Amino acid sequence: MQVAVVTVGDELLAGDTENTNATWLCRQLDARGVSVERVTTVPDRVADIARVVNEYRAEHDAVVVTGGLGPTHDDVTMAGVAAAVGRDLVAHPEALAYLTDHGGYHADDLAEGTTHLPRDARHLPNVEGVAPGAVVESVYVLPGVPWEMKAMFETVAEEFVGTPTHTEEVVAAEPESALVDRLGALREQFDVTVGSYPGENVRLKVTATDRDEVLAAAAWLRDRVESN
Repeated sequence: MQVAVVTVGDELLAGDTENTNATWLCRQLDARGVSVERVTTVPDRVADIARVVNEYRAEHDAVVVTGGLGPTHDDVTMAGVAAAVGRDLVAHPEALAYLTDHGGYHADDLAEGTTHLPRDARHLPNVEGVAPGAVVESVYVLPGVPWEMKAMFETVAEEFVGTPTHTEEVVAAEPESALVDRLGALREQFDVTVGSYPGENVRLKVTATDRDEVLAAAAWLRDRVESN
């Protein structure tokens, strides 16, 4: 399963808020064996949201969108997703029922637009907040508040499936550039992918779907790099 993640918010692009949602979602999806092919941040503009979601849903099995839900002036994500899939944004009876029956709200207390979702979307209750989420076609729309997003994602996590991968880490006390030949030889000998992350030492992440292959490749590499 190949997925794209779209985070929405001017505050993310300005650097006012750290984009922890994208990191958390990628980790959850990767742990389920799902391949995250794109992570994109867009501003609070309907046209930008619609364009990116429409492009990504044509290329991926699912698109996860987080942020910009609610009734305020800059909460336009639902409108952007509705435009991307060519549906109207309408009051959703299940969203209203959930907030009145479980959230303790009266319909008159809710700001206009709170329960508006793309027509015929599947309602995702927000157990930690107010703004509802939705699934429309292959697009999953989640809140931007981290604890709300995490709780809502858990309700649909089982819908994201893939082939689990296994990973081993090898730490090399050498410059990254000095490892090029050995990493090339590793890929020739083993059916694995290798990520190289420089820092005080170089962390080498060896990954594959076959656990034995990963263990053999990591052992081969540890025997051929310098360590502290």
